[in-house]
Amino acid sequence: MKWKEWLERRGMTSLRITPPFLEMEWAPKDQDKDAAWELYVELLTRTTTQRLPADAGDEAAALESIHDLFGLTREIIRRRGRLCLEFSKIAIVILNQKIRPFTTKWHKELLEGALDTPARVSEFRTELGSLQSDLRAYAKMLADMAGVEDLTDLEEPTQPTKHAPARK
Repeated sequence: MKWKEWLERRGMTSLRITPPFLEMEWAPKDQDKDAAWELYVELLTRTTTQRLPADAGDEAAALESIHDLFGLTREIIRRRGRLCLEFSKIAIVILNQKIRPFTTKWHKELLEGALDTPARVSEFRTELGSLQSDLRAYAKMLADMAGVEDLTDLEEPTQPTKHAPARK
């Protein structure tokens, strides 16, 4: 299977990846599978894929959990070394194209106090929900790469009703 086909199966066609790369064979090795498993477990047990209940949760903590994916991913890539190249290819693209724009925007907003207003909290949570959708697709990709049963949709999602008031 080619990378392009693998990405299409998971609905990740919005990623900007060069055509020559997309035509390469997708062939994860054991190191890729191990790396994918490690990050998969992290994704499924964080706010990265778990919706915040409308009346609970902390936006700053959610942002920190999302940001932590950079360090976790770097550590996995460094520890697994050059033999986890297939994992590294998709992980780097997801970090740079999906996660970085969100964390860059909202870290600055957090520092400027934007998450103290109900309207900005609502905007944050809406954008977080969109990112979480992408990260659930990413988790499914990692399960596929790791060769494990996907548990992303194991639990019923929390149904949003209204956004929680801003914390002071």
